[in-house]
Amino acid sequence: MTDGAPAPVPAGATVVASLREYDVDRVFCVAGESYLPILDALHDEPRVDVVTCRHEGSAGFMALADAKLAGRVGVAMVSRGPGAANAAIAVHAAREDGAPLLLVVGGVPRRNTDRDPFQGVDCGRLFGGVAKAVWTLHDPADTAEFVARAVRTAESGTPGPVVLTVPEDVIGRADPLALPACRAAVAPPRVGAAALGRAAELMAGARRPLLIAGPQLDHPRGRDALRAFAERHTVPVVTANKCQHLLPNRHPHYAGHLHNATPMAQAEAFGAADVILAVGTALDGTTTLRRRLPARGQTLIHVHPDPAWLDTYHPVTLGAVGDPAMFLTDLTGAPAVLDSRAEWIVRLHRIEADKAVWRPVTAPDGVVFGEVAAALDELTGGHLTLVVDSGTFTSWLYRYVRFGERGRLLGVASSAMGFAVGAGVAAALRDAAVPTVAVVGDGGLVMNLGELTTAVQRQVPVTYVVADNRSYATIRLHQERDHPGRPIGTELANPDFARLAEAFGAFAFTVQHPDEARPCLAMALAHPGPALVWVRTSLEFITAYRRLSTVSEARHAGGGAS
Repeated sequence: MTDGAPAPVPAGATVVASLREYDVDRVFCVAGESYLPILDALHDEPRVDVVTCRHEGSAGFMALADAKLAGRVGVAMVSRGPGAANAAIAVHAAREDGAPLLLVVGGVPRRNTDRDPFQGVDCGRLFGGVAKAVWTLHDPADTAEFVARAVRTAESGTPGPVVLTVPEDVIGRADPLALPACRAAVAPPRVGAAALGRAAELMAGARRPLLIAGPQLDHPRGRDALRAFAERHTVPVVTANKCQHLLPNRHPHYAGHLHNATPMAQAEAFGAADVILAVGTALDGTTTLRRRLPARGQTLIHVHPDPAWLDTYHPVTLGAVGDPAMFLTDLTGAPAVLDSRAEWIVRLHRIEADKAVWRPVTAPDGVVFGEVAAALDELTGGHLTLVVDSGTFTSWLYRYVRFGERGRLLGVASSAMGFAVGAGVAAALRDAAVPTVAVVGDGGLVMNLGELTTAVQRQVPVTYVVADNRSYATIRLHQERDHPGRPIGTELANPDFARLAEAFGAFAFTVQHPDEARPCLAMALAHPGPALVWVRTSLEFITAYRRLSTVSEARHAGGGAS
């Protein structure tokens, strides 16, 4: 190198600089020798927080959670082979959620490709059926281009996961261009005047309209547009799966949340709608109550930025491609309906409000989890980030925690177990202004227990609530339904989770009786660092109610079992 010549910039540094152009300020990783040049570049970039994780699946889950909260691509970095394979669960979850995720995989040296190298894996074949795109960087000069393409692809249309393999002998070499990606914003189109007019006409003629609000509205502009439209046009709002927070749950136009245990009375009421306006949702199986909604005879207007989701499973009267928030804003400007729909709105909201009243019940083998959910609602007023894992406890939370203006529900549509352990860390790092509560079952906690050490290392204010019924209870419920009295493979032997959490360095409490739930939760929420509340929950209560003649009877009897 001649005197005065600039030092060469390795491609790894271009990766980091390009991510910064897209506002990435946090990455989640399990360190690996295959992408050391990127890690070294992160050492010199104070604007990017590097979160050291204990498992690649958790790193992916954390990046997925961060993407949802930050409103832009989440980034996870893992090493080749085992690291990539471990991260596959998060790639799958991002695909099902429509969430933008960039998985950067350190690859084997190019000369070893297709020669069965140590920890070699063909990411194209591994992720090809799951990710939106899988690419490999072959030349340092192309680094900025590939990062930009990966981020844009992850964020556009229906957002989703993109996998970028960066061979270690490519990112360690000098980038001859040494320029970061040039950010290019790609916005979905605006719904045209003809479709907008037709939507206004259909909505004006509706006596019992229902708006299904989906994850594409999950940003400040979308939530504001949703509320403004519902209020001006007197339309009740029901939210898609895992989107319960899109409209404050005590708002008079809030009609409920479509999930895997939506009460029968509520589902039947939705079936009385004459026009359904589905905005920003793919109308997945859970949101449509296993394809029962929209029902035959209901007019469907479906608006989504990705045309692939229109007219899929559900024939539409009107399908429109465009930005969901902009569509609602434009439709809000249409003449308001003069005749009142107040009775329809009151009916739906009353069902929702009555359902959310906790009526204490007891069980001989542990705390009925509705007690915990009701206590969380009372202590936070619905102003919390509630991270949910997979398990029977979720339906109690959906039922009794009513989200307020600053409330946020965070979960994955795939129901992957173990998500909440790491996602709770990501949520607390992203927003400490409201309490972060991560609720996880005994099965899910043990799957990714190592991330409790990440919470302690970072001293994040996250409260873990562990629903311990000593069983893979969701599967047990299916067994009781299909093969009553013949459980197998679902019983769990668990440690003392409070003592285990204390050994990790967290504050811990044990709840064995209903009257202990509120005080223990209050102390945990007040703790400035990670805390864990171990709740010994009832298995007999949920299995007994599943044995009733119908699921409807179980739910109306005070159950919440999913």
